[in-house]
Amino acid sequence: GLPARLQYGAGLRRSELVRVRIKDVDLERGTLTVRKGKGDKDRMTVLPKSLLEAVAGQVEMARKVWERDRAAGLTGVHIRGALGRQMQRAAESFEWFWLFPARQTSVDPECNVRRRHHLHAQVYSDAIKRAAAEVGIEKWVTSHALRHSFATHLLEAGVDLRRIQELLGHQDITTTEIYLHVAMGVSGLGVTSPLDGFEAAVRQ
Repeated sequence: GLPARLQYGAGLRRSELVRVRIKDVDLERGTLTVRKGKGDKDRMTVLPKSLLEAVAGQVEMARKVWERDRAAGLTGVHIRGALGRQMQRAAESFEWFWLFPARQTSVDPECNVRRRHHLHAQVYSDAIKRAAAEVGIEKWVTSHALRHSFATHLLEAGVDLRRIQELLGHQDITTTEIYLHVAMGVSGLGVTSPLDGFEAAVRQ
């Protein structure tokens, strides 16, 4: 449940969600840093206030898993590319550990060592589909719908399209403009007429 709420609340891609590391979460500032997103770029997005307590609890749960792994002498987590070669000790530090670690360890095919990976993307997607079926949603539900909903609901709330582009990590504004066609109560220009607000106030 928490990964799904975080994906919706922060507008993350599935791959970005499962790869969140402890160091990327800033509970004090209420931000989440996405590392090496699409286009190999970093960005910052919002960490929902309503999830701060739950995320803090998840950090402590992850800490217990990390402590067990260290006590068992497991190899540290995977760090990609040259950074991983330069910072071999960092892989064993808690700040580089996964926010959502996998339940089981597995053998890393790149180096044939056993270590703990992050929550598997397909395991997460399957859980989303099961949850949708259990509550009777008779539509094709994927985890990406949560990211789409994040953008759509921000647009409906009047958030600037450029700001939404930044939060989503879209390189081209035309990709973000797609949400203009699905947002309810928002014109094709992305604005609400001042007359609509005036008439609503008169009716009250």
